[in-house]
Amino acid sequence: MTAIHVTTWDETGGDGAAPAVLAHNIFTWGSDEAYGFAAQRPLADRHRLLLVDRRGYGRSPDTDRSDFDTDADDLVELLEQQDTGAHLVGHGNGGLAAMLAAGRRPDLVRSLTLIQPAAFSAAAGHPVVEAMLERVRGGAALPESVTPEQYLRASTEGLGMAMPEPTPQRLRAVATSMRERPVWEATVPLKPLRAASWPTLVICGTWQDAPEMYRTYAGEPLIACAEAVADAVGARLLRVDGYYPHTQQPAAVNAALRELWG
Repeated sequence: MTAIHVTTWDETGGDGAAPAVLAHNIFTWGSDEAYGFAAQRPLADRHRLLLVDRRGYGRSPDTDRSDFDTDADDLVELLEQQDTGAHLVGHGNGGLAAMLAAGRRPDLVRSLTLIQPAAFSAAAGHPVVEAMLERVRGGAALPESVTPEQYLRASTEGLGMAMPEPTPQRLRAVATSMRERPVWEATVPLKPLRAASWPTLVICGTWQDAPEMYRTYAGEPLIACAEAVADAVGARLLRVDGYYPHTQQPAAVNAALRELWG
C-alpha cells in the first residue's frame, strides 16, 4: 500500500502488457476529465493504468505543502510494487516528479513520457524561462485573503480561458497548488535519464491558439523546457496542436503512447 490514492483502470483481464503510472499537474487529479488523464482511459485495453493522486489532490491525504521530492518518492514506491516495472508518464509538475523518480530508480522504468514537464533547470539561461523566473521570484507573495476560487478564476478567466466548475474537489486541488513547493527549486537529473536504456518521449503543445497572456506567461517557458529536456536526454519531441496535449489531442497522444509502450 502507498500513502497516496491510485485509481486503477484495467480492461486486460490481468493479461495486459507492462502497467503505466501517470502523474498529474496542478489544479487536478489523476482521473480528472478537465486537466487529468481521463482521455487516456482507452489505453487500459492493453495496459493496467495507475493514475496517481499526488498528496493534497483527488482522494489522497492532505498535505501541509505539496513537494516534488515527496511526489517522486511516492512514485518510486508505486513503481517498486510493479513486478515488471512500469511505463511512467508525467504532466507539468507531475512530469517533474516523474523525472526525479526515474532518475532515482531507472531500473524500475520501462519508458518515460513527459508532457510539458515543469523542468525549468533544464532550460536555465533561456530568455523566456529567465523572464518567467524573474516575474515569479520578484512578485509579491500571494495574500492570505485570496481564496482558491479567486485563484482559479484569475488563473483561467484572467488569462482568457474558461474556468472549470469550482467543485469542492477542484477547489481542494487549487488550494494545494497554491502552496506547492516552487518547481524552479528542483534540479532535474538529466545525465541518468540520458544514460537510461529505455526510451523517453517529450510531448509539447504548439500553443498557437492559446490566449495571448497564457501563451506568453506559461506556454513559451514550457515549450523551452520541453525542447531543452528532449535535447538533453536524447528524447523524441512530439508537438501537437493546443496547449493541453493529452486532453485536447488525446488521439495523437494515445497513439504515441501505444507506439512507445509497444
